[in-house]
This record gives sequence, structure tokens and C-alpha cells, in this order.
Amino acid sequence: MLAKRAEAYEIINADGVGPAVIVCEHASNHIPADYDGLGLDPSARDSHAAWDPGAEDAARRLSEALEAPMIAGRVSRLVYDCNRPPEAPSAMPERSERIAVPGNVGLSAAARAARAARVYAPFTRATSDLIARRGRVGTPFALITMHSFTPQWMGQPRAVEIGILHDSDARLADAMLAQEVPGRQVERNAPYGPADGVTHSLRLHGIANGLPNVMLEVRNDLIATPAQQDRVAAELLRLLRPALVWLKLMEAHDA
Repeated sequence: MLAKRAEAYEIINADGVGPAVIVCEHASNHIPADYDGLGLDPSARDSHAAWDPGAEDAARRLSEALEAPMIAGRVSRLVYDCNRPPEAPSAMPERSERIAVPGNVGLSAAARAARAARVYAPFTRATSDLIARRGRVGTPFALITMHSFTPQWMGQPRAVEIGILHDSDARLADAMLAQEVPGRQVERNAPYGPADGVTHSLRLHGIANGLPNVMLEVRNDLIATPAQQDRVAAELLRLLRPALVWLKLMEAHDA
């Protein structure tokens, strides 16, 4: 797999020509040294607030199985959340669940713009370039974004295990939800949905380009180990492959 790495992103399997481009915005909890850890203690920097544990590992498995190019974020979403536009307060949150982020409190317009220029702009540009390069192959493809979420939020347990999220274009989500994974709690637009502001990448890179698109959310306790990641990736492919065939993005014999 050919790869390209910059501060804000890494591209994996750059020359993949499979039926998808995969995006994992929250793949890393890395905070560049000049941000002084954003004032967080080590446990907060390692927590789900800083990244999506297990998401990159699951996304890489999908990339390999589908021969799909993939881009992964290489800076913590607490520095800049690449699934948010620069004007969104949550792009540089002052708090995530119960974790305060001192280094994000009271940021000036100039400081916010500098972070967007350093992290969001190159990540977004690289994603657009990756989609354009895949588009030049001439065969159809979808956009898939990969995330993970916590088993509890604000002390409340979450029953959903796999979320299939969409914005105004539900083609791929509908086709995936028509499939089943026995024993798994799979839900539409859960534990988040468009009203929560989580579909920025889908709208910017999927809908704007006319690509079928979906955001996958997996509960992070289900992808904590390599064996779990293998299992969940296989389950996601059980939903994805028939959906991609139905949308004529891949041949049935390749599924």
C-alpha cells in the first residue's frame, strides 16, 4: 500500500481503485508540542475526547478489503476537529463531555484561523485531491467515513453498537440498513445524527461531489483489540458489500 504523510494527515493505499474512498478524521490523539498539550492531563489526552479509539484500525481493514484509498487525520480533534467547519465552536471545543480543554478557552479569531490553516485546510485539500484522483479512474465509488463512540455518554449507557449515519443523501445508508448482522444493534443516525453537526465531511466531500456516502460509528469497546477489529470490520463488510453492489459501485462477484 502506497502511503503519503504530512503533519495533518496520512494517505494509505493512495493508488487503490476499489469502490470507496475512506476518511478517518479522528484517527490520532497527537497534539503538536507547541500547543503544550492543550493544558490536559495524560488521561484526558489518551481519552475518547482526543480521538476515536479503534477507528483507524477498523478503517484500515476496510481499506485493505475493498482496495480503497484512505485518508487518516494525524492531529487530535481537540486541536482541530476536521469533521467540523472553521466557524463551528466544536471545531476547537472548550469542553468534550466532562473534560475541559484549557488550551481552547478564549481562543482569538486569529488563533482559530491559524489552527484551521494548519490542520483543517491541508486535511480537507488532501481529501479533495484523493477523491479527484480516484475519480479519474473512471469507475464509480462511494465516500465512507469511519468513527467510534463511547459505551456511555454523560453517564448514560448506549445500547447501539453500530451506527449508520447519513445527511440528505441516504442511498448508501438505506442499502446498508437493508442488510443484517445477527446479534448486533445497528441503528440509523445513532448515537448522533445530522442535527448534531457530525455530517460535515459527508456534505463537503460526498454530497457536493454527488457520491453515495455514509458515516460509520462503532462503539469503541467493540474494537479495542485486533481480534475485535477483525470481527467488526467483517461485520461492516457484510453490510457494505451488498449495498455497494446494489448501488452498482462494485460487481456481485467481487463482493
